[in-house]
Amino acid sequence: MDSIVDKVPQKTLRRRTFEIVEIAEKNDISSRIFDIFLIILIVTNVVAIVLESVKSINAVYGYWFDLIEIVAVAIFSIEYLVRIWVCVENEEYRFYSDSNFSRRLKYMRGGNALIDLLAILPFYLIIVFGGVLDLRFLRALRLLRVFKLTRYSQTMTLLFQVIHDNARAFIASIAILLIVMLIAASGIYMFEHEVQPDAFGSVPAAMWWAFATLTTVGYGDVTPITTGGRVFGAAITVVSVGMVALPAGILASAFSAQLAERQKIYETLVRKLTEDDGIIDDEEAVELEETRKTLGISEVTASKIMMDEYQAVLRSKMQESCPHCGKSI
Repeated sequence: MDSIVDKVPQKTLRRRTFEIVEIAEKNDISSRIFDIFLIILIVTNVVAIVLESVKSINAVYGYWFDLIEIVAVAIFSIEYLVRIWVCVENEEYRFYSDSNFSRRLKYMRGGNALIDLLAILPFYLIIVFGGVLDLRFLRALRLLRVFKLTRYSQTMTLLFQVIHDNARAFIASIAILLIVMLIAASGIYMFEHEVQPDAFGSVPAAMWWAFATLTTVGYGDVTPITTGGRVFGAAITVVSVGMVALPAGILASAFSAQLAERQKIYETLVRKLTEDDGIIDDEEAVELEETRKTLGISEVTASKIMMDEYQAVLRSKMQESCPHCGKSI
């Protein structure tokens, strides 16, 4: 008969590495140190990229900016490869396929992996093709590294999840916006192309005015001067309010629904832990706190949920006991 020790799965190097590179658990000091180090590196790198754009500062500290860039890209590259290696330990991918290659491919198509790739890709593209093509514009894409911080923010993770879950609705609203913009550009072209050929000489040229008007920016650099053009422009301005509110409304309602769903999950857990004796011990308190952080629920909201559940338990016990002697009915 196998011993109990043989039945217990041993923690492999890959498993332990996965635990370190993922967001730290409460008692995992190594993982917490890794998270803090990576956050400091990301912030330092982003600040260096911003300061590098100032010529006077870059002239003095250009060497240090280059050094920070090289060190950061080296660490980010190693981190990216390590995350691809250990992603098969994630329970989410274990049920996806029996092949580790398929699991890694699925991870590489995910949002966090794409952000990690975009954080290092401009550096290597400039090195490989910089002598042939003018790729200086790619240096601005290095600022995308700030999105690596979203891995450590539950609020940003929630926002990206909302956008992902409602992608079709967002695409539909953007498609409607583009259609209305085309109609606006075509309409203003009809009214204004003869009197303002420079600004409205063609439909593509009129699209700048249509875009600025539909997004309610209205720079004022190009405006209609004919009576028909002004009436049409006023109508488009009114329509633009609804066009901008459409994706914003989708985002707000979906975000609110996601928060309500997470609060419901937390309420269910609190109810489960308090339904027997109405008391939460230390182990259960730790479980609740970890769940609260994972779901991104504030301490105030969590406290309110727990208070409501406590009161519900007390009301239930009062209904089940005699109001005079206190004995169970």
